[in-house]
Amino acid sequence: MTTDTFTIGGDLTVHRVGFGAMRLTGPDTYGMPADPEAAKKVVQRAVELGVDFIDTADQYGPFTSEQIVADALHPRSDDVIVATKGGLVRYGPNPALKNDATPQHLREALEGSLRRLKTERIDLYQLHRIDPDIPVEATFTFLRQAQDEGKVRHLGLSEVTVEEIEKAQEFFDVTSVQNRYSIGDRAAEPVLEYCRAQGIAFIPWFPIGGGDMGGHDALSDVSAAHGAGIRQVALAWLLHHADNILLIPGTSSVSHLEENMTARDLDLTAEQMQALDALSPAPLG
Repeated sequence: MTTDTFTIGGDLTVHRVGFGAMRLTGPDTYGMPADPEAAKKVVQRAVELGVDFIDTADQYGPFTSEQIVADALHPRSDDVIVATKGGLVRYGPNPALKNDATPQHLREALEGSLRRLKTERIDLYQLHRIDPDIPVEATFTFLRQAQDEGKVRHLGLSEVTVEEIEKAQEFFDVTSVQNRYSIGDRAAEPVLEYCRAQGIAFIPWFPIGGGDMGGHDALSDVSAAHGAGIRQVALAWLLHHADNILLIPGTSSVSHLEENMTARDLDLTAEQMQALDALSPAPLG
């Protein structure tokens, strides 16, 4: 059996199956979706199904995902925790994302997120990427100042090493880490293990990607045993693998959302976990 909840930063207890809002903006993740009302209904249905942790970012859209989430949750309830991210920029449809974690940009990004999310304080604000072109101390100092000003409650990081987490902890308590990780892509295992030891939430992005999901006998066998889909088994594996993992599978479809939520009901046996673990062994060290 797995634990149902995790407490972020010692005071924000959420269910471990949340919702990632990147795909709400459409297949190219740029601009407002063709049917904003349908996108809002996905968020609202997630909450109906027990989701109380929603993850978004200012560059999803850009900017439109935060608006959809805020509109869907209006009037806002303290029962739903919303996390967002800043530190990336892009201009025009589908260009490459660029780092910008300067204090100047982050100040503008944070104020924009506060405005679009219609709140005075963001529950969890995460640095989307460390910017290699500026001293990391400048970025971390700004984030600590934003927390001291009461604009953010907790702070997190994305796509970082253990050493980068340790450096950030010299400036503020790191309460979450988002790295790419899945049953088929376990390169971030050392970061996951560090986070588990430190009581830090680990939020895998691309949780049912990062590897070929088909053609694996173990996935097929476990799926058949539980009468579930392969993707739902891959999500259930994450929940069983480490109790500090928070899932944020994303979709723009209510039906896919409902399918993903069934992962929390799958009780994988020790033998099934062992078989699934062998699909992509964790890196050594």
